[in-house]
Amino acid sequence: MPVISLNVNGKTVSVDADPATPVLWVLREHLNLVGTKYGCGVAQCGTCTIHLNGNAVRSCQLPVSAVGKNAITTIEGLSENGDHPVQKAWIEQDVAQCGYCQTGQIMTATALLKSNPNPTDAQIEASMSGNICRCGTYLRIKEAIKTAAKQM
Repeated sequence: MPVISLNVNGKTVSVDADPATPVLWVLREHLNLVGTKYGCGVAQCGTCTIHLNGNAVRSCQLPVSAVGKNAITTIEGLSENGDHPVQKAWIEQDVAQCGYCQTGQIMTATALLKSNPNPTDAQIEASMSGNICRCGTYLRIKEAIKTAAKQM
C-alpha cells in the first residue's frame, strides 16, 4: 500500500492505507483519532463530520486519496482542552443526551459559525438539517449555536 501524507489537526502524518479507504477509517484505525464516529456509512447522518479546509464534510464517503494537501480538522483538533466556544456552549446548554452524534453536530456548527458568525434560526436549521440526533436535542443544539455565536 502507498504511504499517504496528510495534514491532520495541524500536523503532518503519514499512513499506509489503500487510497480508496474513507478518511473516517484512516482517522480511527490508523491515527487513533476516535472522536469522529461512524453513523450510517452513506454520508446521510452527519455523525462522521470533520473539517476539510474549514468546511464541514462527511468523512465516511471521502476517500483518503481525495484529501491531497487539504487540512483535516477533527473534534480532537478543534481545541486542546474542549474550550472552543461551540464546545463550551454545548455544555452550557446541556445538549448531549447519548452523545453519539455530538462530534458531528459540533463540527457542523463550528463550520457554520466560521462562515456565518450570526446565523438566523432558519440558517441554523438549514445548515444543521443533515445532522441526525436520535435523541431529538435539536432545540438545545440551536440554542447552543446561538450561545456560541454570542461568545465568538
